[in-house]
Amino acid sequence: MSKFSELINKDKPVLVDFYAEWCGPCKMMSPILKQVKESLGESVSIIKVDVDKNQSLATKYQVRGVPTLVLFKNGKQLWRQSGVLQKDEIISIINSNR
Repeated sequence: MSKFSELINKDKPVLVDFYAEWCGPCKMMSPILKQVKESLGESVSIIKVDVDKNQSLATKYQVRGVPTLVLFKNGKQLWRQSGVLQKDEIISIINSNR
């Protein structure tokens, strides 16, 4: 099992941020995700995946644009969306998938 598989195979929500260093909207997501983590604490894991350095993961999860957020729990994909989302939207999505 890969390290990534181990990380997303938890019984709590794991939010994966597929991003790229050169991506403007991705830079906007960083502080928002930090606020989400501060609000939810240990009840959620947030993982950032650079699509340029992890092309195989981006391909496996069919990431076509960045940023793309994917929510996993117990290794299953529960939700995904591309683009910038607000903190409250993300928290609401995570809370509805606990």
